[in-house]
Amino acid sequence: MNLFATSSVKRVLAIATGLVLAADGLILIGLGYFNLGVVLPVVMGLGLCALGLRWRQMQRWLSVTPRRAWLWRGFWWAVCFWLATLAAFWVFLASKKLTDVPTNAPAAIIVLGSGSPGSTPSPTLIARLDLALRDAARHPKALVVVSGGISFRTSSEAEVMADYLQQHGLPAGRIVKEERSTSTEENLLFSRRVLAAAGVSSDAPVHIVTSDFHTLRTGLIARRAGYPAATAIGADTPLYLRYNIWLREYFAVISSWALREY
Repeated sequence: MNLFATSSVKRVLAIATGLVLAADGLILIGLGYFNLGVVLPVVMGLGLCALGLRWRQMQRWLSVTPRRAWLWRGFWWAVCFWLATLAAFWVFLASKKLTDVPTNAPAAIIVLGSGSPGSTPSPTLIARLDLALRDAARHPKALVVVSGGISFRTSSEAEVMADYLQQHGLPAGRIVKEERSTSTEENLLFSRRVLAAAGVSSDAPVHIVTSDFHTLRTGLIARRAGYPAATAIGADTPLYLRYNIWLREYFAVISSWALREY
């Protein structure tokens, strides 16, 4: 294959990959999802499309000085390193799916909100709530804390979660709402206070219900937030959202470490 043909293949691949990434993100934005894991593919996709459309001009610009070509190669080596670490992280998340509830009896079950917009639970949040219902049915003496404040809605996410649980048979007397939190760290810190007010000791066993991708970070933050006997259990993430949310979680793990949340 000659140089021209190789260049044409790279150009087509850049445009095709860019269109797939951009379309994926734009479709999810159209469905009401707006976060880093959704926006970043759009930005990357548009960048790849622009690169493909201006491929020859870019090659001419790079050929002006050796320094430009060196920087360009360095940029792509950095991209390859990032993709390798991202792939390793995704493999780790896939191996940590914990959809089966543990057998140890908890004093409380904490259900973390997912930050989804609207007055009804998102598919991701419904998966968490359904898993919490299964866990609560196995442990009828456990208090159930729904944790989530007001974000894109007029009522708190905890209220939306509590309504769903009651509609699906969980008695209102077992549910306690934590309605101030806006992050995972706050979910756990504020729920700790709610549990203390309800008479649950700080060393009591607790199940923390979240999504499969979120169990790693939840467990790390929980230890720092004062849960020595907490077990994080993860609900399946809907397939059409999974890899976008896993992408967001990759950066969230890094940012939580930088912010000393664990």
